Amino acid sequence: MNLNSRRLPVARKIVSMCVAASAVWCASASQAADQPVVGLITKTDTNPFFVKMKQGAEAAASKDGAKLITAAGKFDGDNASQVTAIENMMTAGAKAILITPSDTKAIVPSIKKARAAGVMVVALDTPTDPQDATDALFATDNFKAGVLIGKYAKAALNGKPAKIATLDLAPGVSVGVLRHNGFLEGFGVKEGDPSVVCSQDTRGDQAKGQTAMENCLQKSPDINVVYTINEPAAAGAYRALKAAGKDKSVMIVSIDGGCEGVRNVKAGAIAATSQQYPLKMASLGVTAGVEYAKTGKKVSGYQDTGVTLITDKPMAGIDSKDTKFGLDNCWGNK
Repeated sequence: MNLNSRRLPVARKIVSMCVAASAVWCASASQAADQPVVGLITKTDTNPFFVKMKQGAEAAASKDGAKLITAAGKFDGDNASQVTAIENMMTAGAKAILITPSDTKAIVPSIKKARAAGVMVVALDTPTDPQDATDALFATDNFKAGVLIGKYAKAALNGKPAKIATLDLAPGVSVGVLRHNGFLEGFGVKEGDPSVVCSQDTRGDQAKGQTAMENCLQKSPDINVVYTINEPAAAGAYRALKAAGKDKSVMIVSIDGGCEGVRNVKAGAIAATSQQYPLKMASLGVTAGVEYAKTGKKVSGYQDTGVTLITDKPMAGIDSKDTKFGLDNCWGNK
């Protein structure tokens, strides 16, 4: 069915109501009927990364004249809330849904249902499993983000034997797997290497990051490198290290490049972070959704929204920018 034909019953109703109404009311009602509806579903509404993604989507929707509907999981990994959000957005008439999937496999049947109903679905930041379950993916190359901080950590150790703790996301979540594997690749070790002395899941949460770091220190007090899935987990790890008197002897590397994370790099709590741009992901997604709603033209495939290594202690042979650049561009502000 042609997209425009779906609007005909609504348009006829508006015309008939206009017989007894003012021209101003008719104009606004017609505009509302034709206003594109785009949905945004994030993993949570508390993680700063997704807070900024929502702000980017809101700004783009206002600019493009779209109605934005938003929803989020109660926690990272909350698939049930995302399933409900997709159903609600379809009922509300969303022509496009943007989603950062919490469970990259379990959400696929709901995405297929939406697409079968004519809704364009775009993954932001986190690819589904399989990736082609969505029409398109707008994201950082999360594997590359991990590689950058892995290479940095290896160079910064300058030949010193590594004792690595990895503070990961959760089992089976693609963004966590990609970042973790990228870090190992960049550092030059394989999964199971004896230099990785502790691995804990944090769900990207600061409190869980602190607990995970405390557990790792109990297991291996000589840890000297900490990889974290994101900067809230890094902040928790730093708090645990500082309490143990090890904040000066242990290097933390992370991913996201959010404003607070970059400030922690500047303060020396984090040695380096791979900066991503969620505002850009969201704005591109909304614009693509509006285009589809208006013309029926879908986006497809993967669009890389970029990644930059941020540090104030650069290593030879590794491209990076300083924290001034990081603060100017955090979350994709510029």
